Amino acid sequence: MDTLLSVVTFLPMLGAAVLLIFLRGDGAFEQRNAKLVALLATSLTFIVSIAIYTEFDASNPGFQLVEEYEWIAGLKYKVGIDGISILFVLLTTFLMPIVILACWGVSHRVKEYMVMFLMLETLMIAVFTALDLVLFYVVFEAGLIPMFLIVGIWGGKDRVYAAFKFFLYTLLGSVLMLIAMLVMWYDAGTTDIPTLMNHQFASEDFTLLGITVVGGLQTMLFLAFFASFAVKMPMWPVHTWLPDAHVQAPTAGSVVLAAILLKMGGYGFLRFALPMFPVGSFVMADFVMTLSVIAIIYTSLVALMQEDMKKLIAYSSVAHMGFVTMGIFALNKQGIDGAIFQMISHGFISGALFLGVGVIYDRMHTRDIDAYGGLVMRMPVYALVFMLFTMANVGLPGTSGFVGEFLTLVGAFKANTWVAFGATTGVILSAGYALWLYRRVVLGDLIKASLMTITDMNGREKLMMAPLIFFTLLLGIYPALVLDLIGPSVDALVENFDTATVALHDALPAKATH
Repeated sequence: MDTLLSVVTFLPMLGAAVLLIFLRGDGAFEQRNAKLVALLATSLTFIVSIAIYTEFDASNPGFQLVEEYEWIAGLKYKVGIDGISILFVLLTTFLMPIVILACWGVSHRVKEYMVMFLMLETLMIAVFTALDLVLFYVVFEAGLIPMFLIVGIWGGKDRVYAAFKFFLYTLLGSVLMLIAMLVMWYDAGTTDIPTLMNHQFASEDFTLLGITVVGGLQTMLFLAFFASFAVKMPMWPVHTWLPDAHVQAPTAGSVVLAAILLKMGGYGFLRFALPMFPVGSFVMADFVMTLSVIAIIYTSLVALMQEDMKKLIAYSSVAHMGFVTMGIFALNKQGIDGAIFQMISHGFISGALFLGVGVIYDRMHTRDIDAYGGLVMRMPVYALVFMLFTMANVGLPGTSGFVGEFLTLVGAFKANTWVAFGATTGVILSAGYALWLYRRVVLGDLIKASLMTITDMNGREKLMMAPLIFFTLLLGIYPALVLDLIGPSVDALVENFDTATVALHDALPAKATH
């Protein structure tokens, strides 16, 4: 049996074990070795993920490289990937060496810091490969622990408040998901995700407390999963933990949070909500799309008012995740293609933007926008790199940001023209806050005395940015690299969804536009 998925999952954990067992002390030599071991472990993990990519058959919409073992008390360790999940595995393994490079300036409890990121990588990969409900829930929730510690120990002055807010929001959201999973196990008699994707959960309307629940059990199960995934993304109005977590998190923590952890919510909708509760998803689609448009417009307006660079980019992330949920619940191929593409693209772009903030924070130890201005005079390479990712964040054609937003808007237009119109105003607002940030930080006259001796990006910082620049431009020019990989899996998802909801399409013809 092929064990590549287990290798790629547990290799970072092996690196963490090496650090815990063999590395003692916190001197300069030990700190350097801790970083080198973490960099080696994450780099090897990425190499193994490339091997997985070469083994993957993009024409097969089903799960591949499946591994299944007995776990505890009849529970199974079962993992596998399809055209959707392989992208998130590759995104995770690609970004983690860059994240470790971003940690190079850390000098406080370095071994423990590296261990947290290595454990987090194992748990993130396990989320995207899990094919058993119990396994998914365990790794989905366990990922909170290292991120909680990263923010709470190595974060800013209000780190404890931000860490607990992050932990409680995401944990409470998942309680309902756990209850729903128990109901699913009782109804289907299994926790096997591929089996559950083909199980017909009851969709007959029923009355609860005098309220008619359209879609029956499927709608109730959808709402339970929605509570968890909406917080994780995060969607408006349960997004308030994210700006606090981003502002207080160290640079590497912000990169992981924005580039990978936020994508777990969108992945959850694609893995659970649409295939398992198609009727519930159809019934709630208008509600979710409405929340998505509100998020795009509202958080873009809030971003315009920020004075902290990290907080501005954090609100920008909420707005871009609004495009993701809008695309998913357009419930058509273009929308779902765009949502997946947007998540991958946002991983590169948001990660680069937070790294960019970290570059100047390491020099000036402030994220206040007013503390900067005229950096182009002293940091021309930084100005060029930051401009590229600012434009990509806006959705400039030729960058990956354009493709994702365009496809989600096409999907939304096919489903609801008013939703597409509202989301398009968010594109305009994003140009406003992104260009405003760039104008105040990079352009203008260099008049602040504190900036007169600031130095440009060093070799390590350029090395961090180079692969992100490459893939942001490559996917903007050649989006088929992603779209061809996800195509068969998305086609199968949409076809199964349409088949499952055909009766509801006929009953509610005005709503069926996909």
